[in-house]
Amino acid sequence: MVASVSERVGRYRTNLREAGLRPVQIWVPDTRRPGFAEECRRQSRLLKADPHEQEVLDWIEQAADADGWV
Repeated sequence: MVASVSERVGRYRTNLREAGLRPVQIWVPDTRRPGFAEECRRQSRLLKADPHEQEVLDWIEQAADADGWV
């Protein structure tokens, strides 16, 4: 007998939980939404004049572990 999709998914999730994992749901901005790109540009323009922005970017670059990414 062939298992239904919901049964297979249930077994898969049970196996993941037994492996020590748990499901997490996250919500992220919808990049397809009208106005999203313009809002990104607006926020970027605000940061362009921020006197601390370069300091923050420099710190992120120093703190980032980019080994193996290039």
